[in-house]
Amino acid sequence: MAQRVVVTLSDDIDGGEASETIAFGLDGKSYEIDLNPANAKKLRKALAPYLHAGRKKTGKPGKAGKPGKVIFKHTAVTADPSAVRAWARSHKMDVPARGRIPKRVYEAFEAAN
Repeated sequence: MAQRVVVTLSDDIDGGEASETIAFGLDGKSYEIDLNPANAKKLRKALAPYLHAGRKKTGKPGKAGKPGKVIFKHTAVTADPSAVRAWARSHKMDVPARGRIPKRVYEAFEAAN
C-alpha cells in the first residue's frame, strides 16, 4: 500500500497559502515564518536597510540552543600582502613567497611609507 503525504503551508500573516518558510533571528533568538510571495517581499523590503548595515555573525553554533562562540575579526586596515612582499624584495629583505609575512617586514613597510 502506498502512502502520499502532502504538506501545505499557511501564511502566518494573512492565513492564506504560503510558498516559503523564512528563517531569521533577533536578540539571540531564531524564528521561522511561513509567507506567501507578497508578504515575503514586504518582510525582505522592511529588513533590507538593517541587513545592508549589519554584518553576518560568525562562529560555530552552540549546543541545545545556547549561543555559539562569537569570533571577532581584526578590522584594522593593513597593507596588501602582495605589495608588502614586492616592497620587501625590492629592499633586499628575506620574505617568503607564500604564507605569513613576518611582523618585522610589515613594521619596516609601515615605517617606510
